Amino acid sequence: MSQSFQGSTQLNASRRNRDLAGLRTHGAAGKEIDVLVVGLGVTGAGVALDAASRGLSVVAVDAHDFAFGTSRWSSKLVHGGLRYLAKGQVGVAHESAVERGILMTTTAPHLVRTLTTYVPLGPGMSKPQAALARTGFLLGDALRLGARTPRSVLPRPRRIRREKALSLCPAVKPDGLRGALLGYDGQLVDDARLVTAIVRTAAGHGATILNHTKALDVTGTSATLRDELTGEEYAVRARVVINAAGVWAGHVVPGLRLKPSRGTHLVLRGESIPGLTVAITAPVPGESNRFVFALPQADGLVYVGLTDEEVDGDIPDVPQGSDTEIEFLLDVINRVLAKPVSRADIVGTYAGLRPLLEADGHTADLSRKHAVLTSETGVVTVVGGKLTTYRRMAEDAVDAAVKHAGISAGPCVTATLPLVGAGAAGGPERLVRRYGSEAEEIVAEAVALTGHSEETVLAPVAPGVPITLAELLWGATHEGAVTVDDLLDRRTRLGLVPVDRAAAEKAAETALGYAVGSR
Repeated sequence: MSQSFQGSTQLNASRRNRDLAGLRTHGAAGKEIDVLVVGLGVTGAGVALDAASRGLSVVAVDAHDFAFGTSRWSSKLVHGGLRYLAKGQVGVAHESAVERGILMTTTAPHLVRTLTTYVPLGPGMSKPQAALARTGFLLGDALRLGARTPRSVLPRPRRIRREKALSLCPAVKPDGLRGALLGYDGQLVDDARLVTAIVRTAAGHGATILNHTKALDVTGTSATLRDELTGEEYAVRARVVINAAGVWAGHVVPGLRLKPSRGTHLVLRGESIPGLTVAITAPVPGESNRFVFALPQADGLVYVGLTDEEVDGDIPDVPQGSDTEIEFLLDVINRVLAKPVSRADIVGTYAGLRPLLEADGHTADLSRKHAVLTSETGVVTVVGGKLTTYRRMAEDAVDAAVKHAGISAGPCVTATLPLVGAGAAGGPERLVRRYGSEAEEIVAEAVALTGHSEETVLAPVAPGVPITLAELLWGATHEGAVTVDDLLDRRTRLGLVPVDRAAAEKAAETALGYAVGSR
């Protein structure tokens, strides 16, 4: 499943500087590129890869960093669209199931795992509600079948008896428990890692990838790019510009009407819900199609989410959940837990904004179908959708862009294009889980760069913090991290737990120092 690349997939400060210098030379010569992509969340990253793999020249920029916005604040689920089917959005549901299958079997099987979803049949779940939930799981399996995802990847949903339900998930309330329903979906090891893999794969196909580079004065064929680390500006001409800035898309193309909604999650230590190996699904009282999930993570954390709150006013760089949302999540999940969790168990929170097109009605009812729009100046904007369907969104955006600009391009190939790290893997289990086939190279390069032993570079960087020096070094030398924030908040996600982040800051600074010395 591995692939060969036209160029290096290695992103770091040295390459970034060379690429910026190349833009200056390119601009001075009056040359133009084929595609300029604004935004490097999952959709923009997907656009960059799609366009580059069709043989187009691509420059893709983000004012902050890869996966800085919504793409790192998800539930880390790659789901089959059952919720959309329940709303009658059959096309969206099928698209979601197809894209889930592609991620799990072809493009990123090293980053997506099968997740068991567990619905406890307790006193709060009536028999008619249980029958409706079971029907939903069966319809979800029909979506899997329609998407041709193998049963070996996503098993058949089923009902289990009380004893088995308590054995599988001892954290649920035993009183009145009649059993549980089991379904299956996809779970990302880390949403920001997916984005990083996509941008590196795009770089391997020739795309110029620039984080901390803001696009100003954007038109359909040009923009001024400003290096946010130095303030230097570069004029860029392009045959077409694609706006993939997510909730900030309206800043790039004024007049674009978005209605963001906020999804908030709680972060807990694993011991707060002991023995959790499945995703507990708790129905929201009074709602037929809303749930709160307790999602176990490989690093010993649990995410509890999520909410759906309308957002008005300015778009913050880093959204924050409200006290009301925190209380809501605790209330719903505690309805099914034997030992309730409290605010004292919360070690972090995070919130993301969904970039929904403005429409009448509650944000929870807005379609998650994406849209591709072309502005009066010719900027092609892709907006809406969700993480699972990023690849299809990118395909549609590039199709629209090349048609609008009259560009000759090859067909889309991303449905069969494995990302960096896909393929047979060996090495430390933790690194295989997060980096796939690059795991052994990560260790070897860390040893060579530092002169330390394998044991040293694979040791946790601080007590109780699972991240290793090898991972931090790889983030700085191969994944484009140029600041401590890049390393701790996007490449490793330690920022989700502030106390862990603080404990790892010195190690992150050390890794960046090694990266500078290796140039």
